[in-house]
Amino acid sequence: MTNLTTMGGFLLVTFSGNPEIEILQASLFLVFYLVAFTGNMLIITATSIDRSLHSPMYFFLKHLSVLDLCFITTTVPRSICHSFMHRGTISLWECILQCFAFTVCCSTEMAMLTVMSHDRYVAICFPLRYEIIMDTSTCVHGVLAAWISGLISGVMHTAATFSIHFCGPHVIHQFFCDIPQLLKLSCSNDYIPELGVSAFLSVVAFLCSISIGLSYTHIFSTVIRMPSAEGRAKAFSTCLPHLCVVILYISTGIFEFLRPPSDSPTVLDFLLTVLYTIVPPTFNPMIYSLRNKAMKTALRKVLNKEKKRNALFFKAWKIIWPKKGRDEGLLATNTSSYLSKEDIRVLEMHEEMLAMMDH
Repeated sequence: MTNLTTMGGFLLVTFSGNPEIEILQASLFLVFYLVAFTGNMLIITATSIDRSLHSPMYFFLKHLSVLDLCFITTTVPRSICHSFMHRGTISLWECILQCFAFTVCCSTEMAMLTVMSHDRYVAICFPLRYEIIMDTSTCVHGVLAAWISGLISGVMHTAATFSIHFCGPHVIHQFFCDIPQLLKLSCSNDYIPELGVSAFLSVVAFLCSISIGLSYTHIFSTVIRMPSAEGRAKAFSTCLPHLCVVILYISTGIFEFLRPPSDSPTVLDFLLTVLYTIVPPTFNPMIYSLRNKAMKTALRKVLNKEKKRNALFFKAWKIIWPKKGRDEGLLATNTSSYLSKEDIRVLEMHEEMLAMMDH
């Protein structure tokens, strides 16, 4: 790692140097990021607040949403800032941190999807023993195992990548510090250790994919043998969203990492990278909320609760407002400085009404 002290950083260059196209790209990225942030935050909120979603499946889904937020936040916000400011430089240590965080998120997501497939396998194939097998301890250990495996992968990948010596103009033709692009800057064959780490982690990812495939083979064979059409529909409704997320994540990763290497960057290279870095975290919440009735109901409850809260607050404020001078103390930051005890009691009564309506 001797080259770390002599390098200043890297220059991130997208497929186009046109400032107008960069602004368009940043605007699209901003839309995707806001959609991903909103969708995942809604799922995190719904699964945390709604007691009907306090089950292992939604426990894992909440952690998957947290992971998706970390995944897209690792690369997209910085790219948006760079495009709007027309500045693509990134320091060496920032690049190291970004590579580490991105690798951790990629590896942890694969492990999390594997754990979630096992949860669905137990729920469908062993329904009577489900609560015993997937108890709180098992769920917590599953999430911890996924994050620990991701951290180990991140350390291995990052250490192997930045142990090589970089030469040339230090230009990365991507919107973030992408490891395959970094390997192209290697001065010699000292990137062999990184290829070994990549091969090892690819084998681990392949074994995870095999595990998911076996889980769903057992699930489908069990579902097909169910005598009730309603039971089959219910089983498929809980499994298909997860299967769609798995297919989306694995397929986009395969398209990116199995593409033939090219010396000059193309629009296709950029689009494939966008496909596996931005599309899964953005569309995962949509897949789960569109196909899952319980999730749709919970999200509707969260949104309706906020609507009711705002409506009742403004209704209470209309009761209080005429008693107050419009120019007297309305800009005070402390509510108690311009609300009487009677006014506060009115607001509390409306809060109690809201709580009763929720129950």
